[in-house]
Order: sequence, then C-alpha cells, then structure tokens
Amino acid sequence: MGTITSPFKDPSHHSLARKLLPYAIYVILPIAVIRLYLYTPSLPQSTDQLPHSTAITISTTSSSSSSPSSLPPFPSSQEVETGKETPCDYTSGDWVQDKLGPLYNGTTCGTIKKGQNCITHGRPDLGYLFWRWKPKQCHIPRFEPNTFLQILRNKHIAFVGDSMARNQLESLLCMLATVSPPNLVYTDGEENKFRRWHFSSHNVSVSVYWSPFLVKGIEKSQDGPNYNRLYLDQVNERWAADMGQMDMIVLSVGHWFLHPAVYFEGDSVLGCHYCPGLNHSEIGFYDVLRKAIKTTLKTIIERRVANANGNGVNVIVTTFSPAHFEGEWDKAGACPKTKPYMEGEKQLEGMDAEMRQLEVEEVEAAKANGKKFAGFRLQALDVTKLSLMRPDGHPGPYMNPFPLVDGVQERVQNDCVHWCLPGPIDTWNEIMLEVLNKWNYQGQ
Repeated sequence: MGTITSPFKDPSHHSLARKLLPYAIYVILPIAVIRLYLYTPSLPQSTDQLPHSTAITISTTSSSSSSPSSLPPFPSSQEVETGKETPCDYTSGDWVQDKLGPLYNGTTCGTIKKGQNCITHGRPDLGYLFWRWKPKQCHIPRFEPNTFLQILRNKHIAFVGDSMARNQLESLLCMLATVSPPNLVYTDGEENKFRRWHFSSHNVSVSVYWSPFLVKGIEKSQDGPNYNRLYLDQVNERWAADMGQMDMIVLSVGHWFLHPAVYFEGDSVLGCHYCPGLNHSEIGFYDVLRKAIKTTLKTIIERRVANANGNGVNVIVTTFSPAHFEGEWDKAGACPKTKPYMEGEKQLEGMDAEMRQLEVEEVEAAKANGKKFAGFRLQALDVTKLSLMRPDGHPGPYMNPFPLVDGVQERVQNDCVHWCLPGPIDTWNEIMLEVLNKWNYQGQ
C-alpha cells in the first residue's frame, strides 16, 4: 500500500520566534476553551495570527515507507465492495457543494447539546449545511447508519476525551438515530459528562466519558488551586476502569492542555504550564500532550491485548480540531465566515500543525509497539486539515438562542471552537465509518 508523506520540519530548526510562539497564547487560549465549555467563552488567538510557521502540505506518494508524521491510507467502501484495495488519502481534498445536505436537522435529533443546535437557535445562513468533503483520490460515501450499526452489532463504542469527543459523539448519535432510536440507559456527573445509549435494533452501546487529559487529572475549582494537576504516568480510571467492556475506543483531546497546570510523574513534579507564583519550571504543553497519549495507548495495549485475558480492542485517535476566532469572543463577527476555505487559501501551521503532528506520531509509534499482538487495531482519524478549512461551521453567536433578534448587540458570546450539528463534524464520522469498513474487510 502507498503511504502519505507530510514534510514536517524538525523543531530544532525552527527560529527563536517559532519556539516562543506557543507561549504567546498560553494566557489567552486556555481561558477561552474552559469558558466555552461552560458557555462563558474567552478570547483565543486566531490561527491567522501565528507568524513564522511552516505550512504543512499533505501529499500521497508511492513509497512503501512511512514517515512518523504520515498516515497509511486506507481503502474506500467502494473499493472494499469490489475487493480491490486502492489506498486513498482522505486528508487531502476540497469542500465541494452538495445539494443533498445532512441526514438530520436540529429538530429531528433530540441528543444535540443546545449550544451546538445552530438551526433551532436561529442561524439564518444555512449554506454551511450543503458541503461535502471530496478527497482528491477517491469519494467518501454518504454515511450509512445501518452499515455502522451492523459492523458494531453486539459491541460497545466509547468516546473518551473533552468536549470535542462529546461533539463527535452527538453527531454520530444523530446520524444513527435516522434508522434506529437511541435509548439513554445511563447518565452521571455534572452536565451529564458520563452517558450511555443503547440501540436495541443491533444491541450496540454508545458511551461518552469526560476525560479531558485521558490521564489522571484533578481539574481546578473555585475552592482549590487555580490550575489543573496532571499525572502523566497514570490513565484516568474514571474511564479506564470500564475499558474491559469497550470494543472500540475513540480518543479526542487537545484544547484542555492549553490551560494552566502542574505536571506530575509518580511523586515528582515535572514542571508546570503558566503557573506564576509557583516554584516550578515552565515547560511546554506539546511534550505533556505527547506523554498523555503515549501513556494512554500503552495502557490500552497492556490491558486489552498484551494481557492473556485481553480480547482485543479497536482504537481511533481523532486529531486536533482547530478553532477559528478572528475577533474578540464577546463581539459580533468572532467567526463570521459563511463558506469553507478553498485549497491553498488557508495553511495548516503553528499550534494546529504541531498538535496534529505529535498525535499522529504517537499513533504510529503505538501501532509499531502493538503489531505483535492479535486483536489490536489503531488508526488516527486525521481531521485537522479538513476541519481547518471550515471556518463557517461553528455556532458563533448562535451558541445561544436568537442572539441578534434585537439587532447586533455590543457584547455577544461566540463559540468558534465546537461545531454546529448538523455540520462539518459529521464528516469525521463518515471517514470513521470508512476506517471500520477497512477493518471489517481485513478481518474477512
């Protein structure tokens, strides 16, 4: 099979400004993401404001080798049906207009979080609904919910991570609900951060576990320190304790690593991120995210495939989803775009590129470590670039109902991080179904 190469440059060759760049957003962007989850957003830095970054071009080659930052292509469902496995690079393509639109809408799906229900909140421009992702080499079929449910019959799929994991989960629930109603069978935690649904038609369970660091973490609170505490050598047992019940795990994290935090390994403090007043060394969040993903994938392998009692597991790692703030979070026009970027109009660079790169590298490293074990399948769901090209897909001011009914206000909250439902995030699950089709084909 051919591979996809991505010419990332070694960080050691970056300029001093390039090295210092992430620190420029340490104070601003973490506050924005925390407040967005609670619907009280703050101001992040726009990707357009990341200077001196090297753009990433993703291309397909016929080489049989694979670079650490590239993903092996996989066949499309049409190729699986014909038995001809032709590799396809789903990361390189364009958004093209699509008259069909989404499978569902804001009134036909009852599991959409209110802040992402842009249609019922009065967003007037509905053109963002009529685009589909078209890879340069192949075609992504329209999502077929019956196929998804059939592949996962009698199985349990769990989404583990931050609010982007929840966003992707709710997209999937809405698409599956077009053929089979989900039954909420479990809920726990503040704002229902731990939930499970059951599709009785196929005996499929779908869960979401709130774990914004994947590893053990103590989130900051009003009564405690004003920073998070992360234990990078231990997974978060709030989700990992149920790992034995999971047949497929979808991991999605990133934004919460921008928040102020102190990092531990064992009983030792490794350092901290934006912790003025504490006697700890300041370290960047890139290596911390890398350690967290490494610990998580290593633990999954140890518990589910290396252990003699393990019965195998499929794992998806969804790559970093960029934000699209172009102005202040509490003013009109924070993310004003109404159409996708075209190819070449927006480059993948800076923090978005770095986060995506290290996630892909850790997936490929874990694949190498786990390939000797039967029953372990792992894939990066590389959605960073295609998501970067959809600045029009966020709720913006329509995170709240009819925010402009009385005209443009001086202050209005905007969400330019999460995705409208329906919206571009539905494409993530279309591609995930293609991954499942590939795995199912290989299993046969």
